[in-house]
Amino acid sequence: MVEHARRLKKKIDYKDLLLQLVSLILGCLVWFLAVGTDQMDVSMRVPIEILNLPKNLVIYSQYQKEFSVTLRGPRGIIQEVRNRPPSLSLDLSEAKPDTIVLNTESLSFPLPSGISIVRMQPASITLSIDQLVEQQIPITAVTEGKVADGYILKEVSLNPDKILVSGPASIISQKQRLKTYVIDLSELNHSTTLPVHLDLTPELMELIGETTVVAQLTVADKLVEKKVRKIPINTRDTEQDIQVKPSSLTVIAGIPEKLITETPVLSMLFRASVSAGPGEFPRQAAVTVHGVSVPGHEPIQIVSYSPKEVQIFLNENKKKAKE
Repeated sequence: MVEHARRLKKKIDYKDLLLQLVSLILGCLVWFLAVGTDQMDVSMRVPIEILNLPKNLVIYSQYQKEFSVTLRGPRGIIQEVRNRPPSLSLDLSEAKPDTIVLNTESLSFPLPSGISIVRMQPASITLSIDQLVEQQIPITAVTEGKVADGYILKEVSLNPDKILVSGPASIISQKQRLKTYVIDLSELNHSTTLPVHLDLTPELMELIGETTVVAQLTVADKLVEKKVRKIPINTRDTEQDIQVKPSSLTVIAGIPEKLITETPVLSMLFRASVSAGPGEFPRQAAVTVHGVSVPGHEPIQIVSYSPKEVQIFLNENKKKAKE
């Protein structure tokens, strides 16, 4: 009876094992029929990764940063690729300054088993590689128009007046000077500062981006050279009654043009004097002349004056009158 039970148990175990094996085979068959043979195409963008480019080199062309690829394979595996898209790595450790054209069909990137590449676009990738250099390039201010009447543009200064640019030698070596966009001076009648953008080529815009400098525009009065007569000579450093001969002088000076139109008598713009301190009379004394400082205008510039010296003596008429 016991032996019969053992034999029956073995038959049941073999039967269960056989059923499990058949179930596994049927499951694999169903998966293969449902998924494995369900082929599909999918298009996706694959990024390009540049690896190991030497530090003294740079890629300066607008190369394709990614390409389009059409893949074919089982639906389930295709879905896995979608969830974890591949990338193409380019090892440029052996690169030299040159232009490299890579045929995309000759490139490979990791794909799961069962996936094939149907199409890759573009057909090629071009990399322009050059020596990486660094250079200080000066900046020039570009202006147009004229300042207001009666004024001159004394100076245009930029801060900074040069910029450090790093990039491919073929581009940097050609740039002797950078320029600003046009600064309009029309009717400007005062000094000012303003930001101004640099007028960059597309290549330099790619390297340094949009760049702004500060322009300092220095505007001053336009000086007109005039001869002014009959400027009275005054005495100083004495309490005595002193006479001066001649009693006036003539000045040639640079005077702000606007100030000329605002001043009815130009001799009012000057001060002339002699020092009549201790000493014998009569005697010769040197004359000093300076222009009057007028707020809102540039200083008057003395070119020459005559006479340089005058005679000073006591006023004899008043002296006799007292006696």
